[in-house]
Amino acid sequence: MTRRPRICPEGIPQHIIQRGNNRQVCFTKDDDYATYAQWLAEASERYEVQIHAWVFMTNHVHLLATPLKEGALSSMMQHLGRRYVRYFNNMYQRTGTLWEGRFKSCLVHSEHYLLICQRYIEMNPVKAGMVRHPSQYHWSSYHAHAQGVDAALWTPHDQYLSLGKNKTERQKTYRELFETSLPEEQVQHIRLSVNQGLPLGNDRFRDEIERLTGIRQQPLKPGRKKARE
Repeated sequence: MTRRPRICPEGIPQHIIQRGNNRQVCFTKDDDYATYAQWLAEASERYEVQIHAWVFMTNHVHLLATPLKEGALSSMMQHLGRRYVRYFNNMYQRTGTLWEGRFKSCLVHSEHYLLICQRYIEMNPVKAGMVRHPSQYHWSSYHAHAQGVDAALWTPHDQYLSLGKNKTERQKTYRELFETSLPEEQVQHIRLSVNQGLPLGNDRFRDEIERLTGIRQQPLKPGRKKARE
């Protein structure tokens, strides 16, 4: 089956997942996480990509990022992926691939879904049973959004900045968002969108992306067979 072409227009946020091959561990100690974070910051600046949210899990990474020029996201991830593989293989005396093929991604409708997607990303360690609250997990953007911790790779999105008139207001409002769980319907929508490479948004947003790219952006209806390429 032909792969869905990756869409990477400038100025539209994307949810990105980079997984270890066969669920292989990609980070084994704090130095690994710190190295990846530093190189992500460098690569995002080099390729002009704003990083809004992140979580580094043991065998995969979630990012929420906006490319400032077309194709920048792919360039950043390819550069970062190759650089980290060389580091990891050298550090642990191994050879071969580390990542599971190409990374997954989907466009995100800022107005309605950006903060929802951001909460989903930062709740990953809780969902995995690693911690009880996102504040207890170090390698996440929750600390920047909710607690004001500086992070070199962080560019807060306008949707986050609109939560309050100053840092204190924004952080308080953001913490309050985590007092309730995301509805399961929204969780499934996020997972389906990124796994299938379909825009995370409403029908109007998907229609806009379809007109922009000329590529179908609606999921196939149940029972409908995809036409042969």
